[in-house]
Amino acid sequence: MTIRNFAIEYDALNDRNTFSNGDTLAGRVIMEVSKETKIKALTVKVKGKADVSWTESHGDQSVTYWDKEKYFSQTQSVLPEVNRNGSVTLVAGRHVFPFAFQLPYQGPPSSFKGAHGKIHYRLLANLSRSMHAASKAEAKFTFVARADYDQSTLMAPQHGSKDKNVIFFASGNISMNIFLPKTGYQQGERLVVNGEIVNSSTRTIVPKYIIYQKQSFFAGGHRAVHTTQILKEKGEPLVSSTRENLSKVLALPTEISTTIQNCRILKVEYRLKEWEKQTMSLKPLSEYTLL
Repeated sequence: MTIRNFAIEYDALNDRNTFSNGDTLAGRVIMEVSKETKIKALTVKVKGKADVSWTESHGDQSVTYWDKEKYFSQTQSVLPEVNRNGSVTLVAGRHVFPFAFQLPYQGPPSSFKGAHGKIHYRLLANLSRSMHAASKAEAKFTFVARADYDQSTLMAPQHGSKDKNVIFFASGNISMNIFLPKTGYQQGERLVVNGEIVNSSTRTIVPKYIIYQKQSFFAGGHRAVHTTQILKEKGEPLVSSTRENLSKVLALPTEISTTIQNCRILKVEYRLKEWEKQTMSLKPLSEYTLL
C-alpha cells in the first residue's frame, strides 16, 4: 500500500479542548508514503451544521421528520505549487501539511448531541491521486458559542407564586412564593432559591427541587420534545398548618451543555421546577426558566 498513513489533527487552545467565535483553528495533515507518489490535490475543509430526525406513528403509518441547517464551510488547498502536469510528487517518507482557519465571529451555536439531533463541527481532509480512490480523514472538534445575551436579561430576577388545592387523601391549600436573584447561570454555579411556602393542607409535604434540560427539535412543521433530569434535591418536611421560609442552594453541574437558542431546528433550555410530594400526589408548584 502506497499510502501508509493519512490523518488530520489540530492544536488545542485550552485545557477543555474547545473553540469559540473568532478563534483560529490550526493543525496539520499527516501523510506517510512507502514510495514516490504523485498527488493531484490535497484539501482541508472545516464545516459546521445541525441535523435533526425522528419518527412518529400516525395510525398504521410511520412518518420520519428531518431537517438540517448549515452554518459555515471553508476549504483550502494545502499542497505546495503543482507542476506542469497538475500534480505534486512526494518522495517516500512522512509529510506534514499545515493549515489554519478562522472560525466565524457570529452565528454558529454550541456543539450539542441530543435525543433526536445534533450540532457538530468537523475538519475533513481529502487526498486525490490519478487512478486511485480518494483518501479521506476526519477530526471532530467542540465549538462553544460565546454568550450573546443582554446583561439586563441575565441579571433580571425571577419571582412567582402558586396556589394548589390538594385532593386525594388530603384537603386544603398549599401556596408557594419563590424568588430567584437572577435568570442567567453558568455551569458549576450555585443557584439560590428563596421564598415562602404555606401548607394549609391536612398532610405533611416535602418540597422537591428539580432542574431539568428540555430539548426541542423542529422539522416539517412538527416538534419533538425530550426532557432529561439534571439534578433533584429534597427540602425539609413541612407539617400541616405551617408557614416556613425557604432557602435552598443548588449546585449546577459543571458538565452540562450551554443553552441553545440560536438554532432554527434545535433548542436547548434549562428549567427549575418546585414540587410538593404527599400520599398519592405529585404536583408541580412553580417553574422557572434558566439561561
